[in-house]
Amino acid sequence: MMTAGALFTAVPLVMAAGTNITVKGSDTIVIMGQKWAEVYMQKNSGVSIQVTGGGSGVGIASLLNGTTDIANASRAIISSEIDKAKAAGYYPEEFRVAMDSLAIVVNKANPVNEISLKQIMGIYTGKISNWKEIGGEDKPIMRYSRESSSGTYQFLKENILKNGDFAPDTQTMPGTSALANAVSKDPGALGYGGAAYFLNQPDVKILSVRKDDKAPAVSPVKDGKVDYEATWSGTYPIWRWLYMYTPYRPKGEIKKYLDWIMGPEGQKIVEEIGYVPLKIKG
Repeated sequence: MMTAGALFTAVPLVMAAGTNITVKGSDTIVIMGQKWAEVYMQKNSGVSIQVTGGGSGVGIASLLNGTTDIANASRAIISSEIDKAKAAGYYPEEFRVAMDSLAIVVNKANPVNEISLKQIMGIYTGKISNWKEIGGEDKPIMRYSRESSSGTYQFLKENILKNGDFAPDTQTMPGTSALANAVSKDPGALGYGGAAYFLNQPDVKILSVRKDDKAPAVSPVKDGKVDYEATWSGTYPIWRWLYMYTPYRPKGEIKKYLDWIMGPEGQKIVEEIGYVPLKIKG
């Protein structure tokens, strides 16, 4: 896995610094990104930061066409995007800014409390279509997913579905909030998203996940909060890095902003929003 600033070894040391910073991308990160911007602007009155969502793919595409200073992404940039960046004269720099446990969720009325990675794959690829097949009631499973431009969608497809196709009847939702709302109203629903999004959703239940049939089921949350240790240690099996990308090696105000995000104050906000902060060695 690449480390911050290590995506390319030969990178131009130029980047236009200014008081206006545009950030686009991941819906997973957007609430945290807006809070970072709000607090940073309060401390730095001469800086204006605009943060919008739309999905990781949208953020990276904006980075490559020069319409954003920073792209938020809940997945790593892929080789084809790096090629497009180079062709456009950009040399993206990668920054890991937080971690995220991806939660698998159902309606609170569903008696199922745990699920395995194999069962998640089976449900989303259409091999499992009734809750009774995994110990639940005799009721059809309503599959809810994110749109294909979402980094969360890409993460699940690559890491859980092993690049298998989603079942044709999967309902696509435009954002994690919309997905959570759908699951809260549908007793047969199954959905997924960053665990922090579901912490204060009383009608949504987060399932514990088993890595395999012999492994214990582990929840991504503990005492109403995301369980940092379960994520840091990898005990909870569905976790990922959250990223920010710049088109060049940053300098000036953009570098100061990224350094602040990855420092104590920025990571405190990660905790407050409900995501997993970077683990500081020592």
